[in-house]
Amino acid sequence: MSQPTVLPSDEAPDKPEEACAVFGVYAPGQDVAKLSYFGLYALQHRGQESAGIATFNSNGVRLHKDMGLVARVFDEETLLQLPGNIAVGHTRYSTTGSSLVANAQPVVIPTRLGSLALAHNGNLVNAPQLKKCLEEDNYEFFSSTDSEMIAVAISQEVDSGKDWLEGAISAFNRCQGAYSLVIGTPKGLMGVRDPHGIRPLVIGVLADNPQHYVLASETAGLDIIGAEYVRDVEPGEIVWITEDGLASYHWSEKPEPKLCVFEMIYFSRPDSMVNNESLYSYRLRLGQQLAKESYVEADSVIPVPDSGVPAAIGFSHQSGITFEEGLIKNRYVGRTFIQPTQSMRESGIRMKLNPLKDVISGKRIIMVDDSIVRGTTSRKIVQALRDAGATEVHMRISSPPVTHPCFYGIDTDNQDQLIAATKSVEEIAEKIGVDSLAYLSWEGMLKATGEDPDHFCSACFTGDYPIEIPDQVKQSKLLLESQHCRLPQ
Repeated sequence: MSQPTVLPSDEAPDKPEEACAVFGVYAPGQDVAKLSYFGLYALQHRGQESAGIATFNSNGVRLHKDMGLVARVFDEETLLQLPGNIAVGHTRYSTTGSSLVANAQPVVIPTRLGSLALAHNGNLVNAPQLKKCLEEDNYEFFSSTDSEMIAVAISQEVDSGKDWLEGAISAFNRCQGAYSLVIGTPKGLMGVRDPHGIRPLVIGVLADNPQHYVLASETAGLDIIGAEYVRDVEPGEIVWITEDGLASYHWSEKPEPKLCVFEMIYFSRPDSMVNNESLYSYRLRLGQQLAKESYVEADSVIPVPDSGVPAAIGFSHQSGITFEEGLIKNRYVGRTFIQPTQSMRESGIRMKLNPLKDVISGKRIIMVDDSIVRGTTSRKIVQALRDAGATEVHMRISSPPVTHPCFYGIDTDNQDQLIAATKSVEEIAEKIGVDSLAYLSWEGMLKATGEDPDHFCSACFTGDYPIEIPDQVKQSKLLLESQHCRLPQ
């Protein structure tokens, strides 16, 4: 089988990559495939490698999935081949398993009660042990994803005589890690979050019928189809949507919620709502707090588009320094497997960002971004600003230094590839070529949420993992700590 193309290290993405988006619709009489298409379209920032939709009607389940963006995978003709009353949709960025169509979702598995279709956002930390148990029951896996393991575990429980709900709860008790799930069955639609609620999942209703429900990773997936937000699926909750309506079951003891704080900082769309406010508002406060903590005299505040925009505006408001657009993003550039030639790289090819020389020349610039992971992209942007005539470049980051990898559904580098795990702030500043560098404090980041700080997972900044990571899994990414290296303070 062909393997995914590996990008050169200096061309690899310099941001954490979200794992996936999940979407589900229970709406008899509606065009559930088309609703799912638009929902996935709005959530595509969460995963751009593959997309899929499964639908259920009286004749069973139909599935279409493929590699590529949502608009490439589906067209009008394809959607017409997906009739039904229930739909499950997914867009994927691989965290476990290769970038192959076999690993695209939803996963469809047969059971004695009919097929189930499962879409998964997150990562299991006990995947090796769970896979071993399932293989002992003679199951042959068709993919390399932990998502298939969850689906198979449910099918085994159902095939042992349990109903859909009992079978699902038994399976979830075998799963350790982070997971938000949308599961379609011939009887109904299920939405599930792990006991800590690390990955998000929301419930909405269609405007023309309050008995027609929608499940989505973010509220932006509801807005695009005119659905009204009802509430979040709670940590450790199953919502079971059938012809009788929506029923709720808490299947685990209620531990402390631990929503991934990077959903707040970066992953979720700024127009998505969390705790009754847009994430744009939260990111403004991050920028304001950043200005309080790390003010420096300058002429202009510019964002790294698009993720740095709200924080840069907040920094500008708090500091009184003028906000300007100094970098223009080419929004038609995604991941390309056509690599520039070495001479093109050396001549400063700028496929994604281009500086506005007349805005930047002769000015002291504060450049605001949401994070630095490897530092490779930041270094190139700083050099581009200097080439455009900036007299000073100060970088401000609206999150703390990323020092630890994620095991819960975000694709981060191994620890030795995280620049803040091996270098001090001063060393990073020298590496990327700025006059000064400052990160937002951990306390400031959590204070800006306006919520209980203990209700967020911030393990990528602290190494305090809320779900225990088995040694075998931990050692695969925590390379520095396994070698007893000291992290910079």
